[in-house]
Amino acid sequence: MDVGTGDGRAAVAIARADPGAFVVGLDADAAAMREVSRRAARPPDRGGAPNVIFVVAAAERPPAELLGRADELRVVLPWGSLLRGVVGLDADVTAGLVALARPGAPIEALVSLSSGDDRATGAAVVDLVSGTRPAAIEAAWAAAGATLVDVRPATLAELAATGSTWAKRLGLTRPGAGRPDRTAWRLVARRAAPLPSPTR
Repeated sequence: MDVGTGDGRAAVAIARADPGAFVVGLDADAAAMREVSRRAARPPDRGGAPNVIFVVAAAERPPAELLGRADELRVVLPWGSLLRGVVGLDADVTAGLVALARPGAPIEALVSLSSGDDRATGAAVVDLVSGTRPAAIEAAWAAAGATLVDVRPATLAELAATGSTWAKRLGLTRPGAGRPDRTAWRLVARRAAPLPSPTR
């Protein structure tokens, strides 16, 4: 599941690279996904991707039909409330992301901010990427039912592999092309497995 899929191209790229996977692109902005979803609905011999669908929904209010369904969940270069949820500043978004994942499933996010971005969110990201795992961010994921397991700088290969149009626009996929004050970071959380039922 690609949450905050934007124009949807990355979701289609994933679907084409792995025909055995079923990919869901989710975004609150229907207009952004319209063109790619129309093309994906074509027959495969006309460039369609039958193993991808697009869903219009906000991360903090995911559709009931998708809850607990994602074997892998990713968020690539989010902004606004989705970014705040990834760094633990919006509890509803963090909880929505965790709710979409199956127990044990990874939730991987790539985040990037520069000094010109939102200051409140930026401060949290600076804390997150300082090389430690800030207790407040870990606590936010834990409160939503997930464990933060990895935080580190993202590699160029990881950014390029996302197929993200936004990563290319920001120059994050080519050495030396991005702004010097903008760095991308990778974090991984994992939804907690359900507790075993008590025995009598």
